Amino acid sequence: MMHSAAANEKIKDLSTAAKSIKHKRIENAVEEILDALELDLSNDSLRETPTRVAKMYLNEIFGGLNEDISSVLKSFENSYGYKGMVIEKDIPFQSHCEHHLLPILGRAAIAYIPEDRVLGLSKLNRILHHFARRPQVQERLTMQVADMLSETLQTDDVAVILEARHLCVEMRGVRDRGAETSTMVLRGRFEKELKEDFFRQLN
Repeated sequence: MMHSAAANEKIKDLSTAAKSIKHKRIENAVEEILDALELDLSNDSLRETPTRVAKMYLNEIFGGLNEDISSVLKSFENSYGYKGMVIEKDIPFQSHCEHHLLPILGRAAIAYIPEDRVLGLSKLNRILHHFARRPQVQERLTMQVADMLSETLQTDDVAVILEARHLCVEMRGVRDRGAETSTMVLRGRFEKELKEDFFRQLN
C-alpha cells in the first residue's frame, strides 16, 4: 500500500514537472509572437499576457488534451428497465478549430437508448466538453462523442448532432457572419427505425 502511494506520488510529480515545461514553452512561444508583431511587452497590460495565455491553453480551452474522464463516467444498472430514448438537447459548447485556433461556438443534442446501463445526464455534457477542449474539427468531435458514449454504455443506439458557428469563417476568409455548420452521427436504431421520432423530439 505504501509502495503504491509512493508510486502515485512520483507519477503526480512527473506530471506536474511535464506541465511546467509545457507552460514555459507556450509562454515563450506567445512572447515570440507578440515580439514579432512589434508589441511592447513592457507595457503594463501585455507584460503578463504570455503567462496568461499559457495558463489558459493548458488548464482551460485545451485542457481536454491532458485529462482522463473515464473515472467519472460511472454508469448505473438500468434497474427500472427503461427502454426509450434518452435525449439531452441544447447543450452549449465551445471548442477551437485546429486550422486557425479560432473559436467554435455551438450547441449539441446527444441521445441514446439504454440497454443494461444508464448514464447520469451530466455525463453526456462531460463527454462533449472533454473532446471540445482541444484543437478540433467539428466532424471528428461529433464522432468522438458518439464513440465514447457507445463504448461507455456498450450500445450501438446513439445519436449526436452538433450545430456551430466557426469564427474562422466569420472573422477571416469569406467573413460570413452567422453561418452555421451541422454535423450528425446516427447509429443503431436512430439511423432508420427511430430517426423520425428522434427529430420530432428535437423540434
